[in-house]
Amino acid sequence: MPLLETTSLNIHRRGAAPLAFPALSLAPAARTLLLGPSGCGKTTWLSAIGGLLPPTSGSVRFQDTDIYTLAGRRRDRWRGRHCGFVFQGLHLIPSLTVRQNIAIASTLAGLPVDHGRIDMLLERLGLGALSRRKPAALSQGEQQRVAVARAVVNRPLLILADEPTSALDDTQAQAAIDMLMACADEGGTALLIATHDNRIAQRFENKIHIPAKQEGAI
Repeated sequence: MPLLETTSLNIHRRGAAPLAFPALSLAPAARTLLLGPSGCGKTTWLSAIGGLLPPTSGSVRFQDTDIYTLAGRRRDRWRGRHCGFVFQGLHLIPSLTVRQNIAIASTLAGLPVDHGRIDMLLERLGLGALSRRKPAALSQGEQQRVAVARAVVNRPLLILADEPTSALDDTQAQAAIDMLMACADEGGTALLIATHDNRIAQRFENKIHIPAKQEGAI
């Protein structure tokens, strides 16, 4: 049984052209790249897959449950427990420390905070000495690592990453992908990355090429 399966996803938004996405099936532990230029709809597609943007038509099934049949709070709980998100804008909370930014992922999912796991992730990602700093005191690469730690702290079955290397140099870009793959390997997690960054394309055997910009796409 696929871990995640989408069928005939269409998204219509007021004032924008409708978007249509191909069927997608992800097995547990799959490694898949959504590859396409900026503006082709990658962010919209990930948002729909992750339960953040209800489609106009079509379905997103996770372990044979259509996530959009879940009421809003239940869908939020599903996402917090089973789906780790690395957002393009990172969305770290400025007033919280590195440790608190990671821990809040568990709190919002209704899970106990596993301080031992947070310590392990901080050390593994080279953030141990930075745990009490706030995002403004971190470099872009350090913030990226915090976002990765937050995405994997709850041991999700699915990681969605939106342009995780767009602001990174070549060395940092490869390191970010190394971290995502290593964290995914730890739990047999499926990894779906959306990017226009050809530097990392050779790291993935399974690629889905999205056509050039659809009007109104993001």
